[in-house]
Amino acid sequence: MSNEQELPEKATDEQADVISAQSASAQLDSNVDDSSQPQAAQKVNVEELSQKLEEAEQKATENWDKVLRIQAEMENLKRRTQKDLENAHKFALENFAKELLTVVDSLELGLQAAIGDSPEVQKFREGSELTLKQFEAVFSKFNIEVVNPLGQPFDPELHQAMAMQPSADAEPNSVINVFQKGYVLNGRLLRPAMVVVAKAEDNPPQETPKIDEQA
Repeated sequence: MSNEQELPEKATDEQADVISAQSASAQLDSNVDDSSQPQAAQKVNVEELSQKLEEAEQKATENWDKVLRIQAEMENLKRRTQKDLENAHKFALENFAKELLTVVDSLELGLQAAIGDSPEVQKFREGSELTLKQFEAVFSKFNIEVVNPLGQPFDPELHQAMAMQPSADAEPNSVINVFQKGYVLNGRLLRPAMVVVAKAEDNPPQETPKIDEQA
C-alpha cells in the first residue's frame, strides 16, 4: 500500500513541474511580445518624423525661392524707378525746349531776311545775333545740341529727307542743303533736321575718248 501511495505523489510532483515550466515559458513569450511592441512603435515614430522632416525641408526650400524671387523683383523695381527718375530730370524741359525752337527759327529767318546796310537793318541784325547767342548759351547749359548736318552723310535717326537732288560735287546720300536745323536733348531727338540729300546724276558725262595722234 505504501508503494501505491508513493506513485501518485510522485506523478503529482512531475505534473507540477510541467505546469511550472509551461507557466514560465508562457511568461517568457509574453515578455518577448511586450518588448517587441515598443520597438515597432518606435520604428513607426522614426518614419513619421523623417517624413515630416523632409516635408519641412521642402517647404523651407520653396519659401527661400520665393524670398529670392521677391528680392530680385524689388531690385528690378528699384532700378526701373531710379531710371524713370533720371529720365524725368533729364527730359523735364523737353516740351518747353520744343516751344523755344520756334522762337530760334524765327530769329534765324529774320536774320536771313535782314538784307541791307541801313542803320536800322544793322541794329536789327546785332540785336537778333545777340539774342541767338543767349539762346545758344542756355541750350548748352541744359544739354540741348544743334543738328546741322550740311555736308555730312544722311542719318535717318537724326535727319528727315525733304528731297533728293542729283549732284556732281557731293557724295551720293550726303546732305547738300539744310532747310531747318534739328536739335537733341541729352541724346534724345527733339526735332530732326530737314534736309536735301544728294544722289548720283542720272546721265553722268562720259569721258571723251583719247585720240592717238601717232596712229
